[in-house]
Amino acid sequence: MSPADKEDLSRILGVKHVLGTGIYLGLPSMIGRSKKATFSYIKDRIWKRMNSWRGRALSKAGKEIMIKSVLQAIPSYIMSMFILPSSLIDDIEKMLNAYWWSSGNNNNNNTKGIHWLAWERMACPKSHGGLGFRNFEAFNKAMVAKQAWNIVQNPNSLVAKLIKA
Repeated sequence: MSPADKEDLSRILGVKHVLGTGIYLGLPSMIGRSKKATFSYIKDRIWKRMNSWRGRALSKAGKEIMIKSVLQAIPSYIMSMFILPSSLIDDIEKMLNAYWWSSGNNNNNNTKGIHWLAWERMACPKSHGGLGFRNFEAFNKAMVAKQAWNIVQNPNSLVAKLIKA
């Protein structure tokens, strides 16, 4: 197809022509050999959001709410479609752990802090002595399994037909 035809078609359909890889609906349109590199933008988004709040003095309760409601929600949609690499999940959990234990003040002097508890323990439910943070590995598997279950339960859905084809 000629470049002029591509331009006309994209104008008529109202879609943007993307060269190579792009992101559509928050998901990468192409996945290369390195999944970690493909999904590294998730880690960057979490890092930017954490850094926007680093200079403010938040209590532990404030940090807990920030982690649970904002930072752990960022990769949820992507995790429902793809199994993320374990190394990326580990990196994200390390970032969240460092954010939890860091002590920031109004002068932007962030100290590392002592990690009194491992992330695995903090990810346990509160009834079991943890803080109820999300275990990303288990959550990722559950979300992908939910998609598979929907395909099995609805064999006439468009997604199921597309996979069978």
